[in-house]
Order: sequence, then structure tokens, then C-alpha cells
Amino acid sequence: MKIQVLLSFILLSSLALTAQTKEKVKDSLPLITLEEVQLIGIRANEDTPVTFSNITKRELAPRNLGQDIPILLNYLPAVVTTSDAGAGIGYTGIRVRGSDATRVNVTINGIPYNDSESQGTFWVNLPDFTSSVDQIQLQRGVGTSTNGSAAFGASLNLETSASVSKPFAAFSASIGSFNSSKKSVQFSTGQLKDHFTFSGRLSQIQSDGYVDRASSNLKSYFFQGTFQDENTLIKALFFGGHEVTYQSWFGLDAVTLEKDRRSNPAGAIYDLTGNLTGFYENQVDDYTQDHFQFHWNEKIDAFWNFSVGLNYTYGRGFYEEYNDLWYTKNISFGPEISYEYLQISTNNTFENPVNETENSSQKWLDNQYYVFTLGLNYQDEDTTLNFGGLASRYVGDHFGVLLWGQQIGASLPNHRFYENQGIKTEGSFFAKLTHNLNGVWNAFLDLQIRGLNYNVRGEIAGPSNFEVSDQFLFFNPKAGLTYALSDSQKFYFSYAKAQREPNRTDYENGTPKPEKLNDFELGWRIKKQGIKAQANVYWMDYKDQLVLTGALDAVGAPIRQNVGQSRRIGIEVEAQWQLLDQFIWKPNFALSNNQNLDFYFKRDGVLTPLNNTNLAYSPKFIAGNVFIYAPTTNFQIGLLSKYVGEQYMGNIDSENSLLDAYFVSDISAVWTWQPKYGFESIQWSVLINNVFNAQYESNGYFYTYDDSWSDPGQITTIEGSGYYPQAGINFLTGVTVRF
Repeated sequence: MKIQVLLSFILLSSLALTAQTKEKVKDSLPLITLEEVQLIGIRANEDTPVTFSNITKRELAPRNLGQDIPILLNYLPAVVTTSDAGAGIGYTGIRVRGSDATRVNVTINGIPYNDSESQGTFWVNLPDFTSSVDQIQLQRGVGTSTNGSAAFGASLNLETSASVSKPFAAFSASIGSFNSSKKSVQFSTGQLKDHFTFSGRLSQIQSDGYVDRASSNLKSYFFQGTFQDENTLIKALFFGGHEVTYQSWFGLDAVTLEKDRRSNPAGAIYDLTGNLTGFYENQVDDYTQDHFQFHWNEKIDAFWNFSVGLNYTYGRGFYEEYNDLWYTKNISFGPEISYEYLQISTNNTFENPVNETENSSQKWLDNQYYVFTLGLNYQDEDTTLNFGGLASRYVGDHFGVLLWGQQIGASLPNHRFYENQGIKTEGSFFAKLTHNLNGVWNAFLDLQIRGLNYNVRGEIAGPSNFEVSDQFLFFNPKAGLTYALSDSQKFYFSYAKAQREPNRTDYENGTPKPEKLNDFELGWRIKKQGIKAQANVYWMDYKDQLVLTGALDAVGAPIRQNVGQSRRIGIEVEAQWQLLDQFIWKPNFALSNNQNLDFYFKRDGVLTPLNNTNLAYSPKFIAGNVFIYAPTTNFQIGLLSKYVGEQYMGNIDSENSLLDAYFVSDISAVWTWQPKYGFESIQWSVLINNVFNAQYESNGYFYTYDDSWSDPGQITTIEGSGYYPQAGINFLTGVTVRF
């Protein structure tokens, strides 16, 4: 399989390299900057028949005061964001069209960022990365082929800051609610000897969090060296971060939510009668992630250019937890206190052997990720050809370390109670063609081949042997048409197929199958003086989609399983109007129907047909709105609003799984002063979040279990839910001094 994937990659790359340039020389050609070469193959443009939104560094700047990238993207169409700590700092998440982060394919300069095993994206590992981003493109639906796994909800493409010709230095500082603060320094040498540029950033973000003890201490760096001449651009980038966050991912039950919204059960310590005596000080997540990227972009001639990318990512860290004896035996019913789980011998020094103990432990992940990418692009007046490929290897070591146990006595220090290794290798290739047929119609064809091997060997916590040996070969075709009604209006239609492998947790809980998706998009765009708008309808048809069952595994993790058929049907509208010289209005909304088809659920021991049910975490209506008033070039104020309709947190339409609708509004203001002497500019920003002090929960979870012990011989399905409360009115304010 590996050899087949590699040979296919080499063959297709060779064919691309030997393709002949058109003999006909065009009078005028689209100008392609060297900064665009590395991304031209994976980003969409106005002639691409996919649904996308662009957001620039300038648009992000007014709210870039320490909150994570998902929070800053909250007002885009069909987007729902959440924060574990409740204030947008620390662990944050994003969903697009009801699809969670594992189904949103993220690239940084064309390099995949999603974790290879979990498929998730953890922005807490790259704090303040917004300050180093030049532009972001969100493609909703399957989108175009990119490096990495196929998107099931969206693709998020990030381009880091371009080199600047003039030198500068800048210092930024912000403070806000919950003892939140951000300190950042940036610099650029400007262009040296007409070819070289060096730039960098150092940042620290801290917060106590809205939720009790949900603190964050986040440090990050970004350095870039650039060489550029007329035809060549070479970049070397080093960036990364170190995060220490007190855990706040347990959520709250409904009763506790009513009594104390800011309560946090993480690290609770109880006496033997169930009285709370305190909290474990080091109940933290501690992780470091470093990235190295190398990019070489080259113009061959007026038509051809290519790009080569290399990446090495090294991540290591742990989360530490206190496993309380009373809580585990009476509330969570987990195995974490048992000698069997900890892989230690029963203590026979007592008259009655001891086989349970309070303990503290760390669960570690030490991983490395290697990536090679190649792109070749051709463009003339009528035709654009893009060839791209990727080869990658991921190695992840997972192990648990027992730090302390109350009843263990002379147990060996740093005892490992499980250990396993996951290895994932991947090869992929895509070819894209955009061709202007007659000046009115544009045809689009996009073909992707992706092959991968995933292997795991060792033990998982429990203990139990965990072995995976699976391989996949996917062919994902895409095609579409764009029709230019006029210079300002275009219509598009596209079809895309995506296939995606299960993640690590799916393998831990069963024998999953890959997911399949057929995505149909029909859209309209208009762009003329004073107005820019787009509207689209979509039909996303899934087979074998992995959905939450509501059940929990032996360590309390939610179980997903394949279902037969499911679908998403919706409409999205996005616009920007320059109503007056000083006033901009940006409304958007998304209306959708998201269903499991012919869904079955085992209730009270009986498999029951539920017919069509709502897909979890998929609100039917989402709306965003932005008003910006800029009376001068140096001052602007904005009102940003978001409405998210009610949504089910499970797939069985239980009333206990409903997450209420919510409406929040933020106010942002930016004032820039350009003094005549001393500084280039001084910019003051203020952000007031949730100005109407809405009490809401943007995320939660729902679970079921079968009670067979309360009434012997009778099985009763019990439902439960948890919620993640978000902060009421809060603020951030900051200043940036640029030299």
C-alpha cells in the first residue's frame, strides 16, 4: 500500500512537471505575487465554485486582544464557537455547519495542522497566533482539495504574515476581566540588501477564566526569515507555544448550573463521608508544541511556478489529575482508583487486601509530525492548473505515569501504567483545472487521491491491549461550473465527494468504518461598488457518519458509532454594504435541516426505531451581524451580534439534551493616533463582550447508560447532560505602540 501511494505520487508529479506550456502568448496575464505561490493551489477565488469567506489581518485587529482564533471567527456564517473557561482564552472550539473541529481541515501555509490521531485542532497550543496571521479563508462544505484529510464541514486556511519592506517594532499590552492580560512584542528588519527580511514575535497571555480556577498561562513565539528576488521566495519559520491551563472541560450538571454557574468540579478532593475538603492544585493540562516550516516558491516563467514545503512539528506534554476515592466510588463510577487500572499488585499487608487507592497521575503525549508538500501551478488568461501533493509521517507515544498513591506504599516512582505508540503515514495528490470556456462559463475539476496507513501497538488505560492496523485509499473527485451573468454577478454549482478515516477514539471503542460524504453546492455572488454579497444552498449527504451514541466507554469517553444515512440541507447568506461613506453593514444567516435518517436507539434494553432525528450540535438557525461606524480614518466603532438557535446535544431528540438558543452582542472600538514625532502610531482598542449580560451555554454534552442493578431483571435507560457556561458582560482593553 505504502509503495503504491508513493509510486502514484511520483508518477503524477512527473506528468505535471513534463506538461507542455501553451505556445500562445497572452496579451495580459493575472499577476501572481511570490507570497501567493505557496497557497494558490489550495485557496478558492471568485471563479471557484465553492462557498468561502475571507477575513484579513486588518479585520481581525480590533478584537485581537488575547482571545483565540475560533472566538475571533465567531461572526462568520454558519459558525458556532465555545470556550471551556468561558472567556475565550484557553481551550476553545469551533463548529461549522454543525461539524466539530475534527471535521474542519486546518492548514497553516498549506501545511496540515489537525492532529493526525484525534483529528482535532487545539488552538491553545498556539496562543496569540492571530498576531502572526495575514489572512484567513474559511471554505464551508467539502471545499477544494487541500493537504491533509478531507474536510467534512469546512476548510480553514491560514496564511502567516507576509514580509514587509519597511522595518518596525511594536509593543502590545492588554488587560481585562478575570485578570486577563496579554503582552506581546513584534519586530521586522524590513528588507536588507534588497533580499533579506527577518521578523518575529514573543507573547504571553494569562487569565483566571470565568469558570472557577480555569486559569491559563500561555506563552508563544514566531520567527520568520525571508529571502526574495525577482523569481524566488524562500521562507524559514519557527513558531510554537507552551500552555498551562487548569482543567475546565468537565462542564456542569443542570442543578449545579442553576446554583453556581462558575463552579468547576475538576480536582475536587473529598473526605470518606463525601465532604468537599479542597481542590488539587496541579489539575492542569501542560503541553508544548514547536513548529518548523520551510517554503521555497519559484516562478519558472510567465505561466509556471512551483512551491516546495517542509514541516517538522514536535509536541509533548501531559494532563495531570487527582483521582479521589469517594468521588470515583460514588459519583463517576470510574476505574481510575483500582489497582488493576494502575497495573500494580494488590496490597496484602492488611487483613483485608486493599485494591483501591486515591492517586494522582499524568497522561502523556509525545509526538512528532513530518510533512513534505509539493505544488506546481500554471496560469494563463483562460486556464489555471494546480498540482499538489503531500507525504507525511506521524509518530505519537502515549503513556500514563503514576505520581502518588495513598495505599501503595513503596511503589516504584514514575510507574507507567499504560504505554502505546501510534504511527500514521500518508501520501496524497490533487490536480485542479479551472478553464474559461467562452468568457461566460468557467469549468472546474478537482481530483484527489489519498492513501494512508494507521498502526497502534501497546496498552491503553484499563489495562487492555490496543492494536490497530488499518489502511485506506480514497479517491475524492470534485467538479463544478461558474456562470458570469455580468462583470459583477456570478452563479456557481459544484459537486464534491469526501471520504474520511475514523480517529483514534473510534478505534478504542469498536471497529469503525470510514465516513463518506456527497456535497452539492449552488451559489450566487455579486460584487459591485458599495456592495458585496453571496448566497448559497447546499445538500450534504452522509453515509456511515460517525455520531455520538450517548454511551460512555470504560474511562468515561463518549462513544461514536457509524450510522447508515444522514444529511444536512441549508441556505447561507452573507453580505457587506457600504451604506454611507462612514458606515458598513455585514449581516449573515444560515438556515439548515440536519437529520439522521431511520435512526435506531436501544432504550430500556429494546432496540427502538426513532425514524428521522436531529443531528447533534446542529442548530437550525444561526445569524450574525456587524455594524461598523468609522467617522474618520483613525477611529471606528463596531457592534457585533450573534444568534444561535436551540440545538440537541445528542441524536435521539431527547428534551434532556436540548441546548437553549442564545443571543450575544459585543462592542469594539479602535482609535489610532499618529504623532509627528517619536512613534509611527499608537493604537488603543477596547472590546466589551456580551454587552447585554446574557446568561448562556454555548456547548455541552449528553449521555445515557443502562441501569440494570436498581431493579433486578429490569433495564432502565438513564439520561444525563452537562453544560459549559459562558461569561456575562466582560471587557478587554489594550494599546499597541508601533515604532
